[in-house]
Amino acid sequence: MKKLFIILFAAITCASCTEQFNAAYLLSGGAKVAQAASLTDEQIQAYVAQYVTQLDAESPVLPETSPYVKRVRNMTKGITSVEGIPLNFKVYKTDDVNAFACADGSVRIYSGLLDRMSDDEVLGVIGHEIGHVALKHSKKQFKQALLTSALRDAVVSTGGTIAVLTASQLGDIGEALMSAKFSRKQENQADDYGYDFLKAYGKNPWAMAMAFEKLLAMSSGGTSSGTQAAASSAVSEIFSDHPATEKRIERMSARAISDGYKKPAQ
Repeated sequence: MKKLFIILFAAITCASCTEQFNAAYLLSGGAKVAQAASLTDEQIQAYVAQYVTQLDAESPVLPETSPYVKRVRNMTKGITSVEGIPLNFKVYKTDDVNAFACADGSVRIYSGLLDRMSDDEVLGVIGHEIGHVALKHSKKQFKQALLTSALRDAVVSTGGTIAVLTASQLGDIGEALMSAKFSRKQENQADDYGYDFLKAYGKNPWAMAMAFEKLLAMSSGGTSSGTQAAASSAVSEIFSDHPATEKRIERMSARAISDGYKKPAQ
């Protein structure tokens, strides 16, 4: 999986059985597009949930007894939903610097991110990811991935019902979404959402700028250890797909200064 700092996974649909196949619809590209465009938020969330279940099964999910999980539970206490969507948090044991949120409310944080950031900085990252869900960016990304994938045929063949995805189809979903990207405007909007998210929970929003500063240092190879070197490689890839990091730092810093916040000592 491509390592992203602010990426939001989603999922696309498939056919469940041959007898449901509707050849008339499949002959019409316009019908396929219309079917994909008419997917409801509930349908999207149902398919995303299948994707996340598969992803969790293939990932090193840490148990509730893990110090990492206890830390996340503490920092996210009281954060239960966004736009009516229940949130659930899990931690993956990996040195990668990453976190993502999905349209079904699943939020996944990598232990590598927790190793390198303070609670407030991690919470800012989480807020950014949740912002993509709240602002419907992930829904738009889902539909775009669907319209450019052969799996849009399967959506039509199910006649609008929720199908059970196969492992192969789940793999196709991942490949389609890896090539999908949020726009710079969407990323900036999610940055602002993360900033406001921190303020809403009584945290110093300077944490947004400080998180970017740490990632910028890692992407520049600021440390020489093997662990940081691996993180640096992942972070360099992260920033190739997002607005210039320096500008993101400037935007968040300017907001914090304007709002009268003092930057914490590092």
